[in-house]
Amino acid sequence: MNAISKLDRRGFLISALAVGGGLSLGVIPTGAQALGKDGEPCEFCPWITIAPDDTVTVQVPTPEIGNGAMTQCAMTVAEELNCAWPTIHAEFASTNRNFQQQNVYANGPGPIYGFFAGRSTNAGRLKPLLQAGASARERLKTAAAQAWKVPVSEVVAKDSVLTHAPTGRTLRYGQVAARAAAVVLDKEPAPKPRSEWTLLGRAAPGKLNNAAIVRGQTQYGMDVRLPNMLYAALMQSPVHGGKLKSYDFEAIRRMPGVHSVVVVDPSEPRVKLPFDSPLPMSTSTAQSAVAVLADHYWQARKALEALPVVWDDGEGARWKSTEQLQDAALAVCESPGKVMLTRGDGAGPLTSGEGRLVEASYLTPYCEHAAIEPLNGTALVTADRVDLWHPSQQSQQAFCVAVEESGVDPKNVYVHQTFVGGGFGRRVFGNDVRMVVAVAKKVPGRPVHVIWSREEVMRQGRYRPMEAAKLSARLDAQGMPVVLRARAAGNGHSLTGLQDSVYAGGAIPNVQMETAVMPIHILTGPYRGPSYNTNAFFAESFIDECAHAANIDPLEYRLKLLAAWPDPHWAKCLKEAATQSGWGQPLPRGQGRGIAISNWSGGGKPNAGTTVAAVARVEVTPAGVLTVHQVDLAVDPGGVVNQDAVRAMMEGGVIFGVNMTLNEGLTVKDGRIVESNFHEYPMVRVAETPTIRIHFGAVSNGERFSEVGEAPVGPVGPAIVNAIFAATGKRIRQTPLRKQDLSWA
Repeated sequence: MNAISKLDRRGFLISALAVGGGLSLGVIPTGAQALGKDGEPCEFCPWITIAPDDTVTVQVPTPEIGNGAMTQCAMTVAEELNCAWPTIHAEFASTNRNFQQQNVYANGPGPIYGFFAGRSTNAGRLKPLLQAGASARERLKTAAAQAWKVPVSEVVAKDSVLTHAPTGRTLRYGQVAARAAAVVLDKEPAPKPRSEWTLLGRAAPGKLNNAAIVRGQTQYGMDVRLPNMLYAALMQSPVHGGKLKSYDFEAIRRMPGVHSVVVVDPSEPRVKLPFDSPLPMSTSTAQSAVAVLADHYWQARKALEALPVVWDDGEGARWKSTEQLQDAALAVCESPGKVMLTRGDGAGPLTSGEGRLVEASYLTPYCEHAAIEPLNGTALVTADRVDLWHPSQQSQQAFCVAVEESGVDPKNVYVHQTFVGGGFGRRVFGNDVRMVVAVAKKVPGRPVHVIWSREEVMRQGRYRPMEAAKLSARLDAQGMPVVLRARAAGNGHSLTGLQDSVYAGGAIPNVQMETAVMPIHILTGPYRGPSYNTNAFFAESFIDECAHAANIDPLEYRLKLLAAWPDPHWAKCLKEAATQSGWGQPLPRGQGRGIAISNWSGGGKPNAGTTVAAVARVEVTPAGVLTVHQVDLAVDPGGVVNQDAVRAMMEGGVIFGVNMTLNEGLTVKDGRIVESNFHEYPMVRVAETPTIRIHFGAVSNGERFSEVGEAPVGPVGPAIVNAIFAATGKRIRQTPLRKQDLSWA
């Protein structure tokens, strides 16, 4: 998309443009002003609209995927606007408007990619929303002062009411919104310091869409209904990268409701985006597919099942089994790979140094996101317009993909973002958007709702990559590592994570990280905590093995490693989790506690990202039946703006991490994914969920407000396997645990 505007705060807020009858403060030079019509909401800036009934609408470029991001954005505006919380609600921002007004919603530091995705508390999101709220508040105060002919300094704004302090006269926000929309301030107000916040970090309102969810009023992608709509059941090559050879439409032509068969051909010409996009468009490439269109979905699905189809499996079919893939990845780790990071003397002291050598190999499998809402989307494509209704995790990329796939002028492409029934990274890269538009454009003028069956979703994932790793460390006379070498092999996101760990960042003096990319056909993508979830398992399992080799308590060992680390809150997280969990207290035979710590998005730097320490308490019967009884989690994201929301994200992340560790792992046979539904890909049930306790005693209350959605999945897995070792003396180096022999005597 176009380059991010570099306007300063004042320029961003006071440049004016008439849009839709309101006053839009965006990226056009100051001067043009327009008021909303009588009785209509007035737009103060692209982010904020205030209606005569005091309703405040916040435009949010953050899809709601169950994480409360929309509510968080609204809270940020309300902090400065001083409106009554019941008056505020949020809507999805328009990607079309963002394009036409030169990234008006994507304005800010950092990659544009993040601004229409799930982040809500990074600086690039917080600053413009706080500034927009402050500006709107001061313009409301100015409008009231003008009406009363008094100094602005005598006007107080609170709970959507403007009060003239000396006389007690009041006006509601909605009563002066039209006048306030015409105000251009001489000087933009600076947002108040964090110490004066009254909502962020102080209150914990529920999600704005909670009531709609309970009433069944929230529209997800699967809920879209349009006049004259067709349904499409989709089937892609069962071996990723394969090609469609033939199909026989005549065999299903007369089945009830059948309309047509549509083919998606990856090789057919597609337009080049008519603007520069920093988004990774190559990740959304089309796959060879066939779709049956019918009046109703079940008609389409039954016809698709009956359709004779012949596929060319291609190169992927050479991978005959999961074991063949895993053995190949582990073998690659025995040889040097591409050096990604070297610190100190690198791996030199590994072979030449003195002290004990500790080595271990680990492996994590392909994992499916298994979101509750199957992939789907609806598109209406004509020669000169595209309308897309879609549960995307990144609506800006959905816009770009729709433009590229349809070839329609981007000014006439409209993405109608719906709520999302679970994402976890699966709905980020837009390949599902591409397939929806690719099918719908073959039936111009009719809306088409394309639906993946659960089996199609599971076998056509963009999976957490399989990764193997071999870690080697040389311990000094005190048992502490003086050198660490890590070799990783696989394909996809996971190959970048180990170099961002605290151990690579300086806790161990000599480090070398190597990777090798394997030419595997299976498609991968971001999976909650991409790279982080796997590499936290590797690193924290291995550190536990070093602690055992040194005969040092695993908690004490980590505290020694972090003794010189500039960020003391890592150690505080460890101590908090350990204290709250009863670390060191005796347990019955067959039970054990394990500890782990990791950091999401900090890049191996102190005072960055979100640090999470976990202690798991497990029980393993002699026959190998595992029960995870309790997980204690201590978190430091810097600051916390809604403790209840963070707690919920942490609890959900723990459950995700437990399931990922205990259950999740896909099977490959003849290049195909075997699992088809939840009977073959089990989920942790309510009765199997451990007691989860989230602790905030180590929060540093720094200036950052780091992401919390991905952070908890990192330390849970290694804490569990470290607890299994404490309980049984058996070291587990591969997941899922349901496929491992945990028996002991």
